[in-house]
Amino acid sequence: MANLKEIRTRIASVKSTKQITSAMKMVAAARLRRAQNAILTMRPYAAKLQEIMQDVGSSLEASAENVFTTSREVNKVLVVAITSNRGLCGGFNINVVKRVIELMDTDLASQYKSNRADLFCIGKKGADLLKTREYPIGKIETDIFNHLDFESVTPLAEKLMEEYKAGDYDQIILIYNQFKNAAVQLLQTEQFLPIVNTEAQPDGKVENKKADYIFEPGKEEILTELIPKTLKIQLYKALLDSQAAEHGARMTAMHKATDNATELIKDLNLTYNKARQAAITNEILEIVSGAEALKG
Repeated sequence: MANLKEIRTRIASVKSTKQITSAMKMVAAARLRRAQNAILTMRPYAAKLQEIMQDVGSSLEASAENVFTTSREVNKVLVVAITSNRGLCGGFNINVVKRVIELMDTDLASQYKSNRADLFCIGKKGADLLKTREYPIGKIETDIFNHLDFESVTPLAEKLMEEYKAGDYDQIILIYNQFKNAAVQLLQTEQFLPIVNTEAQPDGKVENKKADYIFEPGKEEILTELIPKTLKIQLYKALLDSQAAEHGARMTAMHKATDNATELIKDLNLTYNKARQAAITNEILEIVSGAEALKG
């Protein structure tokens, strides 16, 4: 059994850790409230904008103006993995990395083996994890979460659109955690480009429901403005989702860590009391034995 000094040192260490995890939990909870409000406000707007774009764009023929809605042979692919810059958030980052690896080993195996699948990591942790697994990282973006707003996302979305339009990539895929609640994050694999114009139904059929819009000045002119804006909103929403999911995952992880520290402190205190009781008993026995020896 460990001596009393060692147990006291461990108790102090665990108490210090508990204070840190408890503080991190409160900070994550405060940040989660702001991030949750932002994503819940954004979702209805993004969904409606996507719906309008699909209704309008699906009826147009392929042209230079709507190249983003036209599928082509997939020769080169860009996978955008959205993770966090910091750890201590449970399986938040590793789940994205596992999905990237799975994608590279299955659907994109031929492109990956022939160096036609590039990785773009948004977030430091995802890049670090993929590097340790010896996956080549093409680009890394780590500053966007410092001041996440639509203006900071716009240049990134425009760059992706330009690379797709120039033919650098034939498909761009987003992998990120979607926020459901503080304890649950839904891993998403979402096609960013080209835009999918139809919605599959549970029975496998394709829905062909379109609203009756009046266009002024015309479909082509509207799509020229609508498609880039929708793509920017889509990327912005994915980043907002990831940010809210990160704070939720960290708050949950720190809550569990705090509870575990509390339980460990209880166990260590019990061990300490048992050790102290044993030490006192031994001292009493020694005193009694000494007194008996003096009597003899």
